[in-house]
Amino acid sequence: MFRNQYDTDCITWSPAGRIHQIEYAMEAVKQGSAAVGLRSKSHALIASIKKSSNELSSYQKKIFKIDDHMGIAIAGLVPDGRVLAKYMRSECMNYRYMYDGPLQVGRLVAQVADKSQLGTQRAGHRPYGVGLLVAGHDQTGPHIFQTCPSGNFWEYHAFAIGARSQAARTYLERRFESFADLPIDELIVHALLSLRETLPSGTELTSSNVSLGFASAEADFAILEDEAVQPYLDMIGQADAGGAPAGEAMQDDAHTSHRGWMAPAYPLDGVPCIGVGVASTCVLGQARGASYGAQVRVS
Repeated sequence: MFRNQYDTDCITWSPAGRIHQIEYAMEAVKQGSAAVGLRSKSHALIASIKKSSNELSSYQKKIFKIDDHMGIAIAGLVPDGRVLAKYMRSECMNYRYMYDGPLQVGRLVAQVADKSQLGTQRAGHRPYGVGLLVAGHDQTGPHIFQTCPSGNFWEYHAFAIGARSQAARTYLERRFESFADLPIDELIVHALLSLRETLPSGTELTSSNVSLGFASAEADFAILEDEAVQPYLDMIGQADAGGAPAGEAMQDDAHTSHRGWMAPAYPLDGVPCIGVGVASTCVLGQARGASYGAQVRVS
């Protein structure tokens, strides 16, 4: 990507039918810290890599609690993520005040997508440079949603966004069919293993640079950080020392039948896709017919 005469604002179309400002916002999401989301029949889980600017600083928070039944993981510009988190909390509080109950996850995600889309059609605004993975549990069950700066959103069995997220998606594609019946402990291990695939060489997954959040019907949304994550990292380390991948070792202990590569649940045009398209068609994270003609790719 490079500067040209058609990228000065978000309402100027290029001759190729593209809006470059939206693509630049999508690129900011691709360069952000990786985040993954996956769900079983009972839980929705998100996990994210945290970064610090130097050894003397603290790690940036990448997972936010929205309501008792919902939370988000972000990739991209953290300040933009905080603004959207504040908006989502306000909407949940207003709905709870009016109807004395939790706001459905899908309805809130649609509202966030509409708010994101407004930034793509007004000259005085810019698109939000952040992508969200929304994990929640409502009366219809657990959900994992992804939103992007173009205003699109999708629901998934499992997905990953951010830098080097393709490696995490490959891990999830091979194993997602076994997630439905897993308890939360095993789901957390799979989330950590998929995140580990996104790390650059020479970087290890530690309790300081990773955080988790999950929601279920039995418990409110909870965030695990620091010492709370360490037991799961120890479990992975013990499995690595034993010569077997942690995910497969745990599946063997549970006597499950799902191992190795799994056939895709929703083949489309010969290309496997984890997600169930809600707002548009999904092919391995590529958006077709994105909002307002923007030709964008979802990382």
